[in-house]
Amino acid sequence: MKTRERILQTALQLFNEQGEPNVSTLEIANELDISPGNLYYHFHGKEPLILELFERFQSEMAPLLDPPAEAQLDVEDYWLFLHLIVERLSQYRFLFQDLSNLAGRLPKLARGIRHWLNALKRTLASLLARLMADGQLNSGTQALGQLVEQITLTLLFSLDYQRILNQEGEVRLVVYQIMMLVAPHLNQPSRSTVEHLAQRYLEA
Repeated sequence: MKTRERILQTALQLFNEQGEPNVSTLEIANELDISPGNLYYHFHGKEPLILELFERFQSEMAPLLDPPAEAQLDVEDYWLFLHLIVERLSQYRFLFQDLSNLAGRLPKLARGIRHWLNALKRTLASLLARLMADGQLNSGTQALGQLVEQITLTLLFSLDYQRILNQEGEVRLVVYQIMMLVAPHLNQPSRSTVEHLAQRYLEA
């Protein structure tokens, strides 16, 4: 593995484990057993490291936020989609552990996060609109908009909440929470199906 890639992987691991503000480039270099100068050759400080990790996060999320419009989705497909999104959020969780401060320090990151959030909310709104078009979801435009906001907030902050509580299976818990947010807006029999799936998913 090339040194640049090793630096990125180690930085991601340490940022996730200790929180980005608590990790210095010197600590990353020591963990890799390379000189600080060698690290500086590849990344001139933490800012370019953070920004490149965010670019990777965006690249990995991009296919999930652009599902084919003509795809026929079963109920289970929606929850697989959510699971994959939460997995990516978990893999890059340092970005969201102190999001407002991180975005305040790095304006370029703040712009990227806003762009990603807008794409996420458009995708969520589109998927909920498909459910409505299929007669499975019963919700007005305003309520649908609020549901998108609630799902987005849960995606962004629930992983840390579960971690604070020292809960195991945090990815499953977040997906379960979102399923139960959506369930009251569904018509029967979809509502019962989703509630049953959510319970099965939580116990898996």
